[in-house]
Amino acid sequence: HNKKKLLQGGSVARAILESKKFGVRALIRDETRPSVQVLRDLGAEVVKGDLNDKASVEAVLKGTYGAFLVTNFWDNFSKEKEVFQGKLVADAAKSLGLKHVVYSGLENVRRLTGGKLEVPHFDGKGEVEEYFWSIGVPMTSVRVAAYFENFLGPWKPVKASDGDYYTLALPMGDVPMHGISVADVGVAVSCIFNSPEEFVGKAVGLSSEALTIQQYADVLSKSMGKEVRDTKITPEVYEKLGVPAVKEVANMCRFYQMKPDRDIKLTHRLNPKVKSFSQFVSENQAALKEN
Repeated sequence: HNKKKLLQGGSVARAILESKKFGVRALIRDETRPSVQVLRDLGAEVVKGDLNDKASVEAVLKGTYGAFLVTNFWDNFSKEKEVFQGKLVADAAKSLGLKHVVYSGLENVRRLTGGKLEVPHFDGKGEVEEYFWSIGVPMTSVRVAAYFENFLGPWKPVKASDGDYYTLALPMGDVPMHGISVADVGVAVSCIFNSPEEFVGKAVGLSSEALTIQQYADVLSKSMGKEVRDTKITPEVYEKLGVPAVKEVANMCRFYQMKPDRDIKLTHRLNPKVKSFSQFVSENQAALKEN
């Protein structure tokens, strides 16, 4: 998951540098990562720092027009740490008078469902969104749909034990699930920075398209040359699987079944080259075949 966070930040940095309207200063923790050299090569100024440290955050934000922030729940599986980091950045943005923050947020599911559902990796981001707005920072939240990249990793089709086919197990029933490639987020965010008057104070749901799990399976089947079946698993049964973060994913899918707002039309306007799932899969065939 850490890789995804880097990809989101990297995708945004690349798009902003390519649009030539802003320079980029990137906050990184580990200078030995290959992605850091990539950012330098693109022309970003790279600063070592830590989102848990006030002085470090203020130093990187000082003198900037705005900031793109993505926090990482999966670092410690801790909602509290994620909220702490988000609020620290919000306070620094407020005191330094930043003109526009774009935050990679998500809904506060716990609040929206009156405590019935908890999705910690959403809820913390929702709390941070609310905090940014409550202290008056000019902020746009981008709520990114499920990453297509997950279908190459944690949600990869699994070979069936009883035959020559593969299964896809995500508890969505027949409700379409929105998705997007993390690589396509950057251009959309860059456009949002270029239109503050339209986007400050708003939450924007980014999605390339919404497909049912069976439709995702059909695209994967075509690409793999093997049948992929939607197992039609329920959230209740999914929760009993012995895989990491089952409750988290089950509750996320329960929330997705409530159809949170993701704006396909707007996403295509912000990034006309946004890839469909079948385009994404055909570009990543090698990764899929590593089964």
